[in-house]
Amino acid sequence: MTPADWRQRFRAGEMRQTAALCPGWTQANLALIPAAFADDFEAFLHANPAACPLLARGRSGDPALPDLGDIDLRHDLPLYRTFRDGQATGTLPDITALWRDDLVPFAIGCSLSFEADLVAAGVTLRCHAPGRSCSAFDTALPNRPAGLFGGNLVVTMRAVAADQVALATEVTRNHPQAHGAPIHTGDPAAIGVDLSRPIDGLGLTDLLPSEVAVFWACGVTMERAIASAHLPFAITHAPGHMLMTDLPAQPHGASAWTP
Repeated sequence: MTPADWRQRFRAGEMRQTAALCPGWTQANLALIPAAFADDFEAFLHANPAACPLLARGRSGDPALPDLGDIDLRHDLPLYRTFRDGQATGTLPDITALWRDDLVPFAIGCSLSFEADLVAAGVTLRCHAPGRSCSAFDTALPNRPAGLFGGNLVVTMRAVAADQVALATEVTRNHPQAHGAPIHTGDPAAIGVDLSRPIDGLGLTDLLPSEVAVFWACGVTMERAIASAHLPFAITHAPGHMLMTDLPAQPHGASAWTP
């Protein structure tokens, strides 16, 4: 199935996490920000490129992102999260009723995009399978602020065999639009992570004796920025329920290829 096929299924009401779907294609975080705050939000993304690599910015009130595919952002994700006054207020499978003319779309790279390349390179990932995903955690590491936006970094964690960490680092360094190389390996407490407290209780958190915890910057960081700014209204994807795009998940500098 292509990304367009999945978008059609989500538009029809199917709801599922997108981990391991459409290997070779880019998945994206989504933020819909009121126009009055959009320029500062973009400045925040540029100030924190590891966590928030900007793939596309749309036009105010336009639910399309033509650079990423034939997309209608009101329907084409499996699940959305709403925010009011900076606080998460719930999830919805369709946001047509909430759409506003002042919403500016931002698509931000996602580490689910590089997992297929990790597996193809020989890295064993227990979290890469339909219905299974990596986990995400809040850290004690502050973001670089821009305007009202700040908060702390969020990371994803994948359990990687100790003898494959260098390979995982090499592979993901070539995917800067999907967060790039890990920001930390080893002791979770060193960056303020508690493995017993994954965000939304999602994803694998256990480590086998032969594995170490490897952490990548995560696009859910933008949720913490929205909270820090106390935005009166915003919408994001629900964690793990990403926008499937028509952009190949191509390593930086690699020749074009068709998944």
